Amino acid sequence: MDAQFTTIGALAGLAVAIVLIIRKVQPAYSLILGALIGGLIGGGGLDVTVSTMVSGAGSMMSSILRILTSGILAGALIRTGSAEKIAETIVEKLGEKRAVAAIAIATMIICAVGVFIDISVITVAPIALAIGRRAGLSKSGILVAMIGGGKAGNIISPNPNTISVSESFSQDLTAVMMRNFVPALFALAVAILLASRLCTKGKDKISEADMESAGEKKLPAFGAAVLGPVVVIIMLALRPIAGIAIDPLIALPVGGFVSMAATGKIRNCVEYMEYGLSKVIGVSVLLIGTGTIAGIIKASALQADVTTLLEAMHMPAFVLAPLAGILMAAATASTTAGATVAGQTFAPALLSGGVSGLASAAMIHAGATVLDSLPHGSFFHATGGAVNLTIGDRMKLIPYEAVIGLTSTVVAVAMYLIIG
Repeated sequence: MDAQFTTIGALAGLAVAIVLIIRKVQPAYSLILGALIGGLIGGGGLDVTVSTMVSGAGSMMSSILRILTSGILAGALIRTGSAEKIAETIVEKLGEKRAVAAIAIATMIICAVGVFIDISVITVAPIALAIGRRAGLSKSGILVAMIGGGKAGNIISPNPNTISVSESFSQDLTAVMMRNFVPALFALAVAILLASRLCTKGKDKISEADMESAGEKKLPAFGAAVLGPVVVIIMLALRPIAGIAIDPLIALPVGGFVSMAATGKIRNCVEYMEYGLSKVIGVSVLLIGTGTIAGIIKASALQADVTTLLEAMHMPAFVLAPLAGILMAAATASTTAGATVAGQTFAPALLSGGVSGLASAAMIHAGATVLDSLPHGSFFHATGGAVNLTIGDRMKLIPYEAVIGLTSTVVAVAMYLIIG
């Protein structure tokens, strides 16, 4: 399809959206307004612009449906105490001597089984603060451990970002998750190394005031806590193992109901479903706004111009994948929005350039974790608040987070160069 909008228009629309997000305008509205302005500047006219925006938002519907149903699993894991029990058990088993590794691994696993990364950090934080105080660790160090573990878990999870990027390239969700397993392990290792250094050198030690959020509660048995996630993993793994395709639309809510039943909380299913919905509705609305601007960018000359620029610089086509993930996630301060815009926009260019859909999805997804935690996004503030860090101290951690995300990105690119 010929470009309907100019590259200048697409970039102007994205710039408007970024400025509005930084100015604290609701991100979905920022993206919608940016798409409208970008389309008009790009020469599409009002009718064509609106039509393209609606089409772009519509293309997100399959992802949104899967994300909405994933809320059942997330709600069940959080409200039954299963997520907290999994984290607590991991930390207890590894012990205080390996506290940093335990905190990072616990957050990675919680995120990997389907809990959103910000909620994973908030869930693990009380446990991390308790063990960190006993071990004399700094708040900055344990937060880097949790964020790093969360980033590692996020690229191998059935979370909104993974669902979205797999949809963009028409790839099996399980395949996209497994492709980034090795990059996730490297990111985890780097997170532990960086966090260990910060934990001993950081001066922001944990005080009694920081411990107020940590309270005693009755948690389920570990076997019951992990049963729901295990069922999800088995169901999603049936496609590559046995050729039986069970869509995440089915697998994720089934895992949630199994978790409720195993923990004896099935009577509370309506309450937990409503809670889960409250956690995914925001990202679902965000994806509608993301779809509008992705539609404008996709229908612009940006793809062709970027491809031409890469060719003029004698750079291979695959470089576009990690670069797009990094830049779009930085622009939106969101892994999900960044991976979605990058995937929707550059999928045709990457595929026509000979880069496989699976490798493209993996590299974009990993790239989207490099600069996704900038201050104009909610993740920055939610994670800082989880350990009572000041804005200034939270800002100092951004380079560490970027290094962790860049590690997984470099490894994902290396894997493409080795295995294609």
